[in-house]
Amino acid sequence: MRVAVFCGSSHGNDPVYGRSARAMGRALAEGGHTLVYGGGKVGLMGVVADTVLEHGGEVIGVIPRMLKEREIAHEGVTELFVVDDMHERKGRMNSLAQAFIAMPGGPGTLEEIFEAWTWAQLGYHEKPCAFYNVAGYYDPLLAFMDTMRDREFLKPHYRDMLIVSDEPSEILSRFETYSSPQAKWR
Repeated sequence: MRVAVFCGSSHGNDPVYGRSARAMGRALAEGGHTLVYGGGKVGLMGVVADTVLEHGGEVIGVIPRMLKEREIAHEGVTELFVVDDMHERKGRMNSLAQAFIAMPGGPGTLEEIFEAWTWAQLGYHEKPCAFYNVAGYYDPLLAFMDTMRDREFLKPHYRDMLIVSDEPSEILSRFETYSSPQAKWR
């Protein structure tokens, strides 16, 4: 399975984030999955990519030209697509990936996973979306999603479609058995 991983271009302030990125990379490679990611060599993005490669896995990067020109592209990946902008990056990653994972990261990570999740709700795809909830990183966000559900801005089955775990192997296992809910307005 080709799995898109969205995560930080920094390492964060706790070594647990780097360890979790290595655990995800190892789980992807050992499970025979291909990593699809933002193409950078920096931060958690670089750690995940390097770990997949170290364990014999394949890595597909998708990076906007502007970021490649700033010399943050990972030139050692299996395949690197250079695109014009962030919109094209997300579109290419969506077309390449069969599932999506958000690891700890900043606003770009959230924007990417939320778009993938929204597309799933609308029926543009039936691919699973997951949050790798390292050290409770996403707990406040997940609580807010519960608020959206409780106040009826998010249907319960769209909240429930998200896979949440602090174990890479559990996320990947649940991808194998995932069944998408009915899209909105069908």
